[in-house]
Amino acid sequence: MERESQFIGQSGAFLDAVERASSAAIMNRPVLVVGERGTGKELIAERLHRLSSRWDEPLVTMNCAALPETLIEAELFGHEAGAFTGATRSRAGRFEEADRGTLFLDELATLSMQAQERLLRAVEYGEVARIGSNRPIKVDVRIVAATNEDLPTLAERGTFRADLLDRLSFEVITLPPLRVREGDIVVLAEFFGRRMASELRWEEWPGFADHVRERLENHPWPGNVRELRNVIERAVYRWGDSKSAIGHVVFDPFESPWKPAAAAPQPGAQKVQPASEAAPTAPDYDQIGDLRAAVEAHERAIVEHALGRNRWNQRQTAKALGLSYDQLRHCIKKHGLGESE
Repeated sequence: MERESQFIGQSGAFLDAVERASSAAIMNRPVLVVGERGTGKELIAERLHRLSSRWDEPLVTMNCAALPETLIEAELFGHEAGAFTGATRSRAGRFEEADRGTLFLDELATLSMQAQERLLRAVEYGEVARIGSNRPIKVDVRIVAATNEDLPTLAERGTFRADLLDRLSFEVITLPPLRVREGDIVVLAEFFGRRMASELRWEEWPGFADHVRERLENHPWPGNVRELRNVIERAVYRWGDSKSAIGHVVFDPFESPWKPAAAAPQPGAQKVQPASEAAPTAPDYDQIGDLRAAVEAHERAIVEHALGRNRWNQRQTAKALGLSYDQLRHCIKKHGLGESE
C-alpha cells in the first residue's frame, strides 16, 4: 500500500482537497469522495481512516462495480448457510468485517436500488441482517463512499435514493482533475520517472527533454494521475538510456500501424466516443501573427517528436521523415536541437 499511498502535488486545488479530508477525518460521520477516474479517491479514503480515531481498526474496501448485482448484498451484509444456491456455510459481510473501523464503498452509484435500501437501514440504525436471517447484528462502522457520478442528478432522476444521499453527504470532498492542477504534472512526472529509474537500477536520473515536458503539460489526461503514472513509467523503461534525457513519450500504448481494425458497428448501434478519448482541437489560426515563426515552430516540434520516437538515431529519423541525412542534420542545427535537451 505504501507504494501507492503517497500524496504528490503542490497546486492549491489539490492541497485544498487534502486539507478538507484531514479536517473531516476526525469526525465520526460519513464522507463522500467525488472525482474522475484516477484522481486518487482511494488515497483520500485511506487518509480519512488513518487520521481518524479508528486508525488501528479495519479499513475494509469494496468495489461495488466489481460484483454482479446478485452478490452485492451478500458481500455487504453476509449470509447464512442455505440462504441461496451455493451458500454452503455462513459468512460475515463487509459491514461485520469493518466493525469499529471504516468501510470504503467505491463506485457507489452502481448499487442497485434494493442494495441502497438495505444500506440506508444499516447507516440509520447501525445494524445489519445477513441474508437468510432475521436476527439484526449491531455494527459500528464509518462509511466512506466514492463515485465519479453526479449523485444529486441521479437522485433527481430517481436512480439513486435521495434519502441515502442525504445520510452519506455529511461532507463531500471533490478531487480536482489533473488538467487543472497547475504545476503538478511535472512534479508527478519527475516523481514517477525517478521511481521507475530506481526500479530499473539506473545510476542517475536524466530527466525529460524539453519537448517531452511540453507534451506532458499539454495532454488532457482523461485518466488523471493513474494515466500519468503509466505513461511516465512506460516512457522511462522503453527509453532505456540513463545517460540522455527521456526524448519520447507515448500516450496511447495501443498506438501501432499494425493494430487490428475496429469491428464494424451493428446496424442501428450508436457510436459512443470513449471517455478517455480527447476531442481533437484545431489550431487557432486567428492567433498566428507571424507565419514564418509558426511554420518554424511546427517543423521543430515534428523533428523533435521523430527524434524521440527513433531514440535519437538520426539516420532512422531521416528515413521516417522522408529526408536525407544531411537535410535532417540541417534541421537539427537550425533549431538548436540536441540529445541533452
